[in-house]
This record gives sequence, C-alpha cells and structure tokens, in this order.
Amino acid sequence: MSTSAETFAPFNAANYLNTVEDVAAYLEAVIDESDDDPTAIARALGSIARSGNFSQIARQAGMSREGLYKALSAEGNPSLATIIKVSHALGLRLHFEAIA
Repeated sequence: MSTSAETFAPFNAANYLNTVEDVAAYLEAVIDESDDDPTAIARALGSIARSGNFSQIARQAGMSREGLYKALSAEGNPSLATIIKVSHALGLRLHFEAIA
C-alpha cells in the first residue's frame, strides 16, 4: 500500500470573499488581529480587490491597475487617500469608534 502526502494550496482570502458583508467582516478581523500593523489593511484590501475585478476597482479608485497592485502589495505603502478611494470602490466606508 502506498501512502502519499497530502498537499495543500496556500490560503488565499480572495477565494472566500463573495459579498460586501464577507469583505467587511474580513477587514474587521484583520484590523482586530493586526496588532496595529499598518500594512495589514493594505494587504487585506489587496486580497479583497483580487477577489473581484481588480481592473474595475483600480478605475473606480482613479488609479492604474499596476499602481493599485503595487500600492496594495506586501511591499506597498499606500496613502490614506488611496485606502479611502479603494474602500469606496469596494462599497465600503471607513469609520472610527472609541475603544477606551
């Protein structure tokens, strides 16, 4: 009897973000678990954008596809303006709430 090792594909959140509610819940979880890592939101927005039509999201955010991809990559450092534009393109709004 031969045994074969199971192989797994890396987890890709983009495969599970089907509704705006999924997206909002994912972003909330990322923010809660990020330990104040400022790149976490950009990476999460990149996953969200890849779950949809990346080119369309870039157009709606007023950016080139390549510019958006770079801004939301692991090495990217998007401005707050970019974060807000992408959020709006995804049908989301940023808000703040008191934690203390």
